[in-house]
Amino acid sequence: MTKHRIYTTSFASVYPLYVAKAERKGRTRAEVDQVISWLTGYGQKELETQLENKTDFETFFARAPKLNPSRALIKGVICGVRVEDIKEPTMQEIRYLDKLIDELARGKAMDKILRK
Repeated sequence: MTKHRIYTTSFASVYPLYVAKAERKGRTRAEVDQVISWLTGYGQKELETQLENKTDFETFFARAPKLNPSRALIKGVICGVRVEDIKEPTMQEIRYLDKLIDELARGKAMDKILRK
């Protein structure tokens, strides 16, 4: 079975789309970075390194310093699929991130997005 093309897509090519989506709704790049950091454990410098290196999504999540255990609390539908029902671990991590960016763009409070 071949992998979905998102696995080999560079995180750096999608990151500006995350930022643009958030900014269109009055949110900031710093908030996008905060959400990514919460999910993956990357600090700001590490995140910038991943962007500079044009790391693909599969590697981005495989090398994540510390995936947040509270990410399992992320529920809902993204791209017509319930994130909690996705069986493939890397795809689920990608969809968790998509869901968090959606919540940010919809104006949800940061403490709710970060499952505090």
